[in-house]
Amino acid sequence: MGYIEDVLQHVYERDAAQPEFHQAVTEVFESLRPLLDRQPRYQQHRILERMVEPDRIMIFRVGWMDDRGRVHYNRGYRVQFNNALGPYKGGLRFHPTVYLGLMKFLGFEQVFKNALTTLPLGGAKGGSDFDPKGKSDTEIMHFCQSFMTELCRYIGPDTDVPAGDIGVGVREIGYLFGQYKRLANEFNGTLTGKKPGWGGSLLRPEATGYGLIYFAEEMLATRGDSLQGKICTVSGAGSVAQHAAERIIRSGGKVVTMSDSGGMIHDPDGIDAEKLAWIMEHKNVERGRLSDYVERFRRATYHEGQRPWSVPCHCAFPCATQNELTGGDAAVLLKNGVQLVAEGANMPCTPEAVEAFLQAGILYAPGKAANAGGVAVSGLEMSQNAMHGSWTREEVEARLRSIMAEIHNNIRSTAEEYGKPGHYVLGANIAAFVKVADAMIDQGVV
Repeated sequence: MGYIEDVLQHVYERDAAQPEFHQAVTEVFESLRPLLDRQPRYQQHRILERMVEPDRIMIFRVGWMDDRGRVHYNRGYRVQFNNALGPYKGGLRFHPTVYLGLMKFLGFEQVFKNALTTLPLGGAKGGSDFDPKGKSDTEIMHFCQSFMTELCRYIGPDTDVPAGDIGVGVREIGYLFGQYKRLANEFNGTLTGKKPGWGGSLLRPEATGYGLIYFAEEMLATRGDSLQGKICTVSGAGSVAQHAAERIIRSGGKVVTMSDSGGMIHDPDGIDAEKLAWIMEHKNVERGRLSDYVERFRRATYHEGQRPWSVPCHCAFPCATQNELTGGDAAVLLKNGVQLVAEGANMPCTPEAVEAFLQAGILYAPGKAANAGGVAVSGLEMSQNAMHGSWTREEVEARLRSIMAEIHNNIRSTAEEYGKPGHYVLGANIAAFVKVADAMIDQGVV
């Protein structure tokens, strides 16, 4: 076996029963073959072996009490994966599916995503198998305070700066930050995703979704095209999906689907600004189900248990969760004439789907590139906290646009350098890997 095969076999055996982590590592390492052929020093320094091993993993018990006085316990995680480029940076996810393998996959991906942003950020991820759904604000506060009581000893503005993710929005960040401030007796930039009134950055809630569409527009521009008049399918109904839909609408595209854990809506007339505002109010404030949309907007249909990928479209934006778009879904999308797929979620396309898109030669962008806008603005929030100041919305948006354009250009030039023009997967993985690996070599065996 070759070097890559040896390392992958070691990962599969040592980290058994962690399929998401295996998938992420395999996807990156398979892209590195042309680089490793040119640069044997990475094998000499055993960078692949070092890169798949997190710097440290914290697993801890989180006890909390519900409104009826009953005691509950959940498991908390923080995987600090790699800080060769800067302090650890990555979100916290509260969801029943959270386990160690998922945290390692997300932390590994975060290392490469953060490297692409041009900002000095390492990669980490954390969370808990706690489910915020159906919990009162008081119960969520109690859980967040207990979670932070343990996590606080491992984080800090120059050490590890968590942010939000699935199940962790501005409400949860507020409770987490309040407890951190109480324990540390410091008001600093240890958490990002805060409200602008107390240290947050303007445009942070919108950043991942906006950045996704800015990146898609850069891709389309390489073929002399734009989103104007394009029919777009979006999965998810959370922050990323909502703000991706908002930017598509502003760019002249037509959003015809969104989805949640129950199913999807299909609105052939298009989800316009008014309808999207209703969805945002219903999901963010009322905590309602997307199925209620068809009661309000009668021309739309609701499809229980289904995802949007059977709906004909020009552009598809998977923004829900990992492995939501399969090889079969990809075949349907391609048959229906899809021209672009850009990932708003982390690894939402299965390997079979990715291979189908690459073989077809359509524009396809992996999440580590296309959804990097969220962590980019989190990095900008860190900068604002460090200087005890803030930028206007226009300044933050201009910086975000510039970062996404720079990521795009870096990836395209890297892919061309290695003989694969337009191959965004290879370009993203090699560009990010080189940056992290060179820093690791410079800093010695640590």
